[in-house]
Amino acid sequence: MSEKIVQTAGRESLGDFSPMFAHLNDDVLFGEVWNEEAISVKTKCMITVVSLMASGITDSSLIYHLQNAKKHGITKEEIAAIITHAAMYVGWPKGWAVFRLAKEVWNEQVEEISEKDKYQNTIFFPIGEPNDGFAQYFSGQSYLAPLSTEQVIFFNVTFEPRCRNNWHIHRAKSGGGQILICVGGRGYYQEWGKEAVEMIPGSIINIPAGVKHWHGAAADSWFSHIAIEVSGEETSNEWCEPVSDEDYAKLK
Repeated sequence: MSEKIVQTAGRESLGDFSPMFAHLNDDVLFGEVWNEEAISVKTKCMITVVSLMASGITDSSLIYHLQNAKKHGITKEEIAAIITHAAMYVGWPKGWAVFRLAKEVWNEQVEEISEKDKYQNTIFFPIGEPNDGFAQYFSGQSYLAPLSTEQVIFFNVTFEPRCRNNWHIHRAKSGGGQILICVGGRGYYQEWGKEAVEMIPGSIINIPAGVKHWHGAAADSWFSHIAIEVSGEETSNEWCEPVSDEDYAKLK
């Protein structure tokens, strides 16, 4: 359900002079009509801007409704198309007048969001910092975010598309190994001599000590998993050869 629209401008401006007009503005127009759910608030914003434009109204009320349109998701490209289309029917001078106001409302320069930021917005855990300390064991860029550094230690590891770690083995005299829990994107886990297993959010992989394996992102997707180190005696990691491009290219 969308956020309820509340307006108090009528009472603030005309509450003493004309309580009825203030009531109709705040309680009926905005309280009921703007909150009616048959059409979206974004659509109502478009209709209102065009209606005011058609009436030749370019005062503070139009500025308010342009700001409201932006607030409810109308982009610079969309408002430009709306004004241009309406100008064909209501008049070219009116189009010029509204464009002057719209340029002020949509005047900020917004940096284009990066693919990393777009992906971050889809997952709960942070991506973290570039995994420079282990970069020599990865093909492509990975990131590391410590999630717990006490009791049970675990990290969120994120892989850019096509990134994967080398074949490696978790060594331990007893216990040891690792648990992977996919929390975003799509990737793969593969044990030596076996077929690769696809990982999607919710996938859990238990990796015993002594098993040679690798894990990483699919070619067309970012990929994140929580890596939980299983406690054991005399634990260590043995890093082996990279996953070849030829073997990786076989994965879909």
